[in-house]
Amino acid sequence: MAVAASSSDLVQVVALLAAGVVAVPIFKRMGLGSILGYLAAGVVIGPFGLGVFSESEAILHVAELGVVMFLFIIGLEMQPSRLWGLRREIFGLGALQVGVCALLLTGVGMAGGFPIAQSFVAGAGFVLTSTAIVMQLLEERGEIAAPKGQRIVSVLLLEDLAIVPLLALIAFLAPGGADTSLSERLTEVGIGLAAIVGLVVAGRYLLNPFFRILADARAREVMTAAALLVVLGSALAMQLSGLSMAMGAFLAGVLLSESTFRHQLEADIEPFRGILLGLFFLAVGMSLDLHVVAANWRLIAIYVVAYMVMKAFGIYIVARILKTGHREALERAVFMAQGGEFAFVLYSAAAAVGIIDGNANATLTAIVIISMVLTPLAIIALRYLTPRDEQSLDGVDVADGLTGSVLIIGFGRFGQIASQPLLLRGIDVSIIDNDVEMIQAAADFGFKVYYGDGTRLDILHAAGAGRARAVLICVDKADVAVRIAELVKAEFPLLTVLARAFDRGTALQLIRAGVDYQLRETFESALVFGGSALESLGVDPEDVAETIEDVRRRDTNRFETQLAEGIRAGQRFLRGNIGTPIPTPLSTPRRPGQALNEETAGVLHKSEPAD
Repeated sequence: MAVAASSSDLVQVVALLAAGVVAVPIFKRMGLGSILGYLAAGVVIGPFGLGVFSESEAILHVAELGVVMFLFIIGLEMQPSRLWGLRREIFGLGALQVGVCALLLTGVGMAGGFPIAQSFVAGAGFVLTSTAIVMQLLEERGEIAAPKGQRIVSVLLLEDLAIVPLLALIAFLAPGGADTSLSERLTEVGIGLAAIVGLVVAGRYLLNPFFRILADARAREVMTAAALLVVLGSALAMQLSGLSMAMGAFLAGVLLSESTFRHQLEADIEPFRGILLGLFFLAVGMSLDLHVVAANWRLIAIYVVAYMVMKAFGIYIVARILKTGHREALERAVFMAQGGEFAFVLYSAAAAVGIIDGNANATLTAIVIISMVLTPLAIIALRYLTPRDEQSLDGVDVADGLTGSVLIIGFGRFGQIASQPLLLRGIDVSIIDNDVEMIQAAADFGFKVYYGDGTRLDILHAAGAGRARAVLICVDKADVAVRIAELVKAEFPLLTVLARAFDRGTALQLIRAGVDYQLRETFESALVFGGSALESLGVDPEDVAETIEDVRRRDTNRFETQLAEGIRAGQRFLRGNIGTPIPTPLSTPRRPGQALNEETAGVLHKSEPAD
């Protein structure tokens, strides 16, 4: 019996892993994202699909730890000063958005003929956005640290805090709930605040000494266990005090964000976070009761659309009231239009006290899950249906009639440094770039940069390329650099063109495009770095200089060979660190070696590389 049970458990573990491994690459290849892949895989292997799992709730409770660890890592990236700087967004934007959306969604329920208590519970649950989905989408797009991403994070934090008063309201709305005394309510609030204060004090004065002691023990596995202990312990403390586990983990991350052990903690938690977060999405997919959907599909379809549209409308209106641009407001509305995992907690609590029955709980849960499934699709639709924002050129001059003797195209890190020798010699330099924010920032440092796209011939003429003595292509995208080089050389064949190359392949393309000089952006710095490494190992500076010059000579020979024979040619000029070294002379012989007898001639012929 024990063997059979163990085998069954192993089958389920294998099924979970296989579902994620198979579904996610397929959905990402289709452009639908990893989240939708996990959700779909969960539906397939769940109790209402193939039936590999019969109890999805147990898996969901475990998988919620993925969300907890995700919030801990987000907290590590957000120092207390940054969090304090977001206080207006958290308690202003967040509170206003939650309040407005709760009113609108409650109105949707009442318009459908449901009592006010049930309408409020259903709407309030849907107001609580899925932290897991939104944070994962922001991470995939690299926007968590961006200002608009930080505003979304602020709203999510307020929603995490809102679960406490919402649960209290459910207890108050329950039949007989009004009998609960004011002192009991205040006690619950006091416990929550005490838990937050206790966590802050412990994080401030105990965590760093704790990890310092463990680090001195030099036991890596103990550090990993301690990281998990901090995350899960903080989550448990918040849960026991009536707050959300995610909030506890986030606060622990914030308190450790300035610790010297921050990067170690992040590395220890990351593998668990990724696996458990994927498991969470799988469990959400398993929780979709297809029997309930089939029995109530009209009602579910109506309320999925009504809730998502009304919530998106509320989010958009709040964003616009607070002077947010149309594009950002629209993106935030689509990102946050779904319900979330906290709705499951709220609906379960409402069912436990008799506000809604079991069938209503299952129906509302299905509405939330379907909204979560639709969110990645809605974001894809938004990307295709809305044009890219046109940059505002307020305070920025467009390139027109420039007369500098040198034209610099692209003024990022590379272009800024490249401009300094020219400016110090008093050379008249014109600069264009198509990044408005960078142009505005450069003005604060005394640079006049004009707006212009170097891939357009009319902009090149307006920027004075035809009158310049040289053009410096300093853009950071390889394909753009090559396109500009080809355009300039075709229109101004006698103009001297110097270009920044992203890598060796780009350098070869630039040479073929006709540039007069190209430089791989990391080549010179890497040579200086390698030379400094030799000097730190005690090598004589003169020998270092000779060695670096040898590397330059080998690189030049390899580059010329690649120009003639292709990118994979010239490997004989590289010195590798594996296999049998190939003897090479320190200097190139003035004349090739000659065989003095037939036997030697045969050996030399065999050793020659094939064409």
